[in-house]
Amino acid sequence: MSKQALLTPYSKNISLKNRVVMAPMTRSRADNKAHVATDELQGLYYEQRASAGLIITEGSQVSEKAVGYIHTPGIYSEEQVEGWKKVTKRVHDKGGKIFIQLWHVGRISHPNFHNGELPLSASAINPNAQSFTPEGFKDTVTPKEMTIEDIKTTVKDFQNAAVNAIKAGFDGVEIHSSNGYLFHQFFTGCSNTRTDEYGGTIENKTRFFFEVLDAIKAVIPQEKIGVRFNPSLNGLFGITVDKQTIPTFEYIIKKLNDYNLAYVHLSEPFTDVSEVPFAVTEIAKHFRPLYNGTLMINTNFDQEKGNKVIEDGDADLVAYGKPFISNPDLVERFENNLELTAWNQDTFYTTGVEGYTDYPKASKEAV
Repeated sequence: MSKQALLTPYSKNISLKNRVVMAPMTRSRADNKAHVATDELQGLYYEQRASAGLIITEGSQVSEKAVGYIHTPGIYSEEQVEGWKKVTKRVHDKGGKIFIQLWHVGRISHPNFHNGELPLSASAINPNAQSFTPEGFKDTVTPKEMTIEDIKTTVKDFQNAAVNAIKAGFDGVEIHSSNGYLFHQFFTGCSNTRTDEYGGTIENKTRFFFEVLDAIKAVIPQEKIGVRFNPSLNGLFGITVDKQTIPTFEYIIKKLNDYNLAYVHLSEPFTDVSEVPFAVTEIAKHFRPLYNGTLMINTNFDQEKGNKVIEDGDADLVAYGKPFISNPDLVERFENNLELTAWNQDTFYTTGVEGYTDYPKASKEAV
């Protein structure tokens, strides 16, 4: 076996056979009324990719109010738990490990998903984005500002989802606190203008996230919890970086040293932020000195860059998204330095097997 850094085992709160992580990616294949992950689709899809050190599933809504995209699976009903049990068994039977990403999209949703009611957010501010509804893409609307009761209910929803995840056989959960979704909406001034205990100061704007984290760690071991952030997200999903953005994420990351988490999962900027005031251009390098635990990094890494970021000590694990879509045997291709199969973006969010479970593994001759 190659001695690449990516292919070495890792063990610190989470024990992995290699450092290649399958990133969470919305794939819109749960096209059934109950939003259930199925054995024949999701089960096969994740089983094919079980050679990853860790699989993180697509975002899975923690309640009916959390949904914002068509055909995404949930983790709030018994039927959904039973569906996921078949998926986790397939991955475990292949020697893999799998976390589920717990998701609430907040204002990146549409009344079409909520019987005409407004989606929830930190404040009543339209992100001016689009929601992928059963009737196609629709412009987002001004959401409802969450009441204290709404916040308490959502904390409980995340806690229940974490319990359900363990029942379903997952090795852990990842709290999706990134990409302009609900927690991110509380973190940033462009989406949070509250004047109560959930707005204004950095401590207040992060309170909701830590309440959820504390609720989850009360019911499952901290070593089974990961968290995800995108500190320099700008100009997407209704998020704009301001002077308090990076200090907010610095506060969060430093405070997470008081926990014993599986990992912190960070994204490098999705867009060029070199000319954006207050943004950080190199996320791993900036946040690595602030966090003592396991750091996972994501966004546009190839094999060479993945090995380098680990060798340089800026991250412990590297999450790959699109390359895993079209290369179910990505780890084996890295091992043998094989060319990667290109992905077909037209099938990212369609239904069925095409562009999902029909990508071939490398031939034995190539290996």
